[in-house]
Amino acid sequence: MQEALDLIGDGQTQARHWLRQILVLVWLVLGHSSVDGLPLTLILSPGGERRQYAFPSPLLCKGEGQGEGSFSLQRHPSNQVCRCTSHASRLTTYTRTESVWPFRLAVFQCVSHLAGMAERFVTETIHDKTLDVSLRPGLFADFQGQGKVKERLELAVEAARQRKEPIDHILLSGPPGLGKTTLAYILAKAMGVNIVVTSGPALEKAANLAGLLTKLDKGDVLFIDEIHRLQKVVEEYLYPAMEDFRLDIVIDQGPNAHSVRLNLPRFTLIGATTRSGLLTAPLRSRFPITERLDYYSAGELTSIIHRSSRILNVDIDDGGASEIAGRSRGTPRISNNLLKRVRDYAQVKAKSNNITAEIADKALAMLDIDEHGLDEMDKRILETLVHKFSGKPVGISSLAVAVGEEPDTLEEVYEPFLIQEGYLKRTPQGRVPTEMAYKKLGVKAGAKENELF
Repeated sequence: MQEALDLIGDGQTQARHWLRQILVLVWLVLGHSSVDGLPLTLILSPGGERRQYAFPSPLLCKGEGQGEGSFSLQRHPSNQVCRCTSHASRLTTYTRTESVWPFRLAVFQCVSHLAGMAERFVTETIHDKTLDVSLRPGLFADFQGQGKVKERLELAVEAARQRKEPIDHILLSGPPGLGKTTLAYILAKAMGVNIVVTSGPALEKAANLAGLLTKLDKGDVLFIDEIHRLQKVVEEYLYPAMEDFRLDIVIDQGPNAHSVRLNLPRFTLIGATTRSGLLTAPLRSRFPITERLDYYSAGELTSIIHRSSRILNVDIDDGGASEIAGRSRGTPRISNNLLKRVRDYAQVKAKSNNITAEIADKALAMLDIDEHGLDEMDKRILETLVHKFSGKPVGISSLAVAVGEEPDTLEEVYEPFLIQEGYLKRTPQGRVPTEMAYKKLGVKAGAKENELF
């Protein structure tokens, strides 16, 4: 083995580089663990061919190389992170996902010099000073609102755990920012399995989907956000994977083409969509569990704001939380974003770490968000309808040009809230302001046009 490595040399060409990696890999697969008495360990990373190569953890994250291109491997005290540090200023971090270390080949620069690795244990510890503060709740108990949805999902999780089988496929729908992604993480944690996250637009080819599915273990969760934006050919690959847990892949082309069937472990697919109407009927029918998330009440948002303030280490009273909740459009994501902006205002302008109703009101006024949650664009839309078009029906294209925004953005972002709050209505002729819109702008409504329909 050592002679073969010497013949290849230490050149930096890509061919030599890959040949050395293949030789090291073959040597390990044949069952050898050392070269000339020195331990030989393969550096592996998560998310790879986990069922093909499994090496005991004592062989990993230990030792230090010498010479040109030397490196060191260290294990975090929590036993969850393996770090490979090259002396050529290269730093790579790996995250442990299972009780063993079944990972795939990753950092080749380190592998190239593993044949000469000295057998020496590293006692130095790594202290990761990165603080990842997430406002997402990790348990059903911390998830506020959506009471009926949460109750049904908890029931499904408990039933699946008692039967010791994966939970059924789940489809979560609803407006953005209501907690669909958060629920997917909570479900995976409640089931005690790993979660793989992707999105519909990211799966451009069937090969992308096949790569994700073949890496899943039994019970793992595959979460696809914006699932309604899946390519048609990718969606059709999902059908047998969801129902029969198999994947049929066509290899080669023309007369030599043949199909290979891959058996998949039983997994759980969780799809999230903001536009469930765009899902095809075959895909929608393959989700045994479908849940729709609705907007939150002011009380539920107040509880969410109090919890987020504790995580952000900022004090907020009931008045300040109510001010933010009332202007959050019933969406927790907006509540958390506004809380961070109000916190900045309190810190810089008010010189205080305590958010009161007065401070919250001044901060939100600076952001052009009024007491009803309308921002600058909302008010511009209403003013355009009332003043420029005299309250007459306006098509979406004309309205978009008048306010300087894209038609799709108006339909998907601004109109839903204005319609729900009663400021705007859609008619066959176009968008029309309501009586509430006139009152909001302090304008007396003129004579109403006769509605044709």
